[in-house]
Amino acid sequence: MTIETTYSQAREQLKTLMDRAVDDREVIVVRRRSGGAVAMIAADELEGLMETAHLLRSSKNAERLLTALNRARTGNQKPTTVAKLRKGIGLEA
Repeated sequence: MTIETTYSQAREQLKTLMDRAVDDREVIVVRRRSGGAVAMIAADELEGLMETAHLLRSSKNAERLLTALNRARTGNQKPTTVAKLRKGIGLEA
């Protein structure tokens, strides 16, 4: 959900808005009279978005990730252990 507010209201309620961004995962849009609007989101959410954008920047990597996601969603993959995965890619003998 998105909360929209003015600069003046945001200044008066900054702590509350920051808490809602972090605790409730709300996006806060602050509108200004002059200049563009600014969005406030939790820092860890921003980091996640930036990491996702980085991973999807390469079309080849995006295709691999989406293929893996679709494979996981179909449920056709058998569960495995980390040890078996490591052995399968040659990290353990």
